[in-house]
Amino acid sequence: MEPRSAHEIWEAALGELQIQVTKSNYRTWLGKTEGLSYESNQLVVGVPNVFIAEYLDRNQRSLIEKTLIGLTHPKVKVVFHLSPDKVSSTQKVSRPGGNSKYTFDSFIVSKCNRLAYAAALSVVENPGRSYNPLFIFGGVGLGKTHLLHAIYNMAQLNNVNALYVSAEQFTNDFVNALREQSNEEFRAKYRSVDMLLIDDIHFISGKEQTEESFFHTFNELHNANRQIVVTSDCPPKSMPQLGDRLCSRFEWGLIADIKPPDFDTRLAILKAKTGRDGENISPDALEFIARQVQHNIRELEGCLHRAIAYARLLGVLLTPELAAKAIEDIASKEQKGTLVTPNLVLEAVASSFQLTLSELKSRKRDRETALARQVAMYLIKEATNCSLAQIGLELGNRDHSTVIHACQKIASDIDNNPYLRRKVSQIKQGISLKQKANTL
Repeated sequence: MEPRSAHEIWEAALGELQIQVTKSNYRTWLGKTEGLSYESNQLVVGVPNVFIAEYLDRNQRSLIEKTLIGLTHPKVKVVFHLSPDKVSSTQKVSRPGGNSKYTFDSFIVSKCNRLAYAAALSVVENPGRSYNPLFIFGGVGLGKTHLLHAIYNMAQLNNVNALYVSAEQFTNDFVNALREQSNEEFRAKYRSVDMLLIDDIHFISGKEQTEESFFHTFNELHNANRQIVVTSDCPPKSMPQLGDRLCSRFEWGLIADIKPPDFDTRLAILKAKTGRDGENISPDALEFIARQVQHNIRELEGCLHRAIAYARLLGVLLTPELAAKAIEDIASKEQKGTLVTPNLVLEAVASSFQLTLSELKSRKRDRETALARQVAMYLIKEATNCSLAQIGLELGNRDHSTVIHACQKIASDIDNNPYLRRKVSQIKQGISLKQKANTL
């Protein structure tokens, strides 16, 4: 019989192994392997990444060598090496990607985000060694996701095997893995990467099984010095339902916050976004728009695009007056919003629950008072620009984690509790009536 090549030997072995293991296991661990060389009774099998090599060596070596004995030699040995074309770009093409327009160059750096920017740049230049994990938090629309995409895009340029997903996608993948009994495939996807980037990690808070799965994923990656970067709308300790173990893991590295941009930063962002339209926009118009939206960069950019489109439609220069017309409904909403004060909300809530303001702010913990207090926190956060610390101060000097818990609880309970939904709706109507009365 003529000597067979490594490719032929391994293809024959795979044919037998496919019968001996489950379909999911075969697809996850063996489906992308190949025979590289066979010499001196040693078969070298190529694998797509180090994680699979380690798994096969630890868990499947005995089965594989027993299968190979019948095809080669009684003393055959198998070793697992990275396939030559996988050494620097493992599964790069198949990984979910970031948005290519979000780069470090297009990120406007200022004092409100300098630490987060510098840390993000550092981890992509030195993955697994600078800050691991890197935890970036801040309000909606401030640039957290931009930085996460920027890290991913630069990692791709550096041939780093990175995976970018939202926490919701991680959760969905985990649930699907349980339902389809494809846990090994799930593990391979999330634990074989050199860099794991997860957006909105607070989504998994309180989801015990998902949180447990991420905890073990975190440990395995961190122990292997692989980079982990997550974003959230609040710091770890302010997630009331986050387990202590995972909270402590997040605090191992660097926690960097992004604050709302000041006027100069907002103006710089608008100037950077004008591009070729810059010559058709007066500087005063950009300053006007920069003053309209103070807390959300996405909304700020939306106002700019709307104003530019309006001016282009009319074929005229974008001036402050024209910008005001283009975004008047947004500006009107902002203006009305400023008329809602914490005290206006507190009075409406106290009246609805038949409490005094002092009772609402007190340390009383009976069920009705506690519910009223949580509703007040929820409505102040929804109707005003108050920070979490300010809301806590208004309700008897409570800390921001209490406020976050209250807002999350009421937001969730409204969907499932008709009584609470009607109650909150009635309070909102009362606030709206008082608001209109104050403007007359």
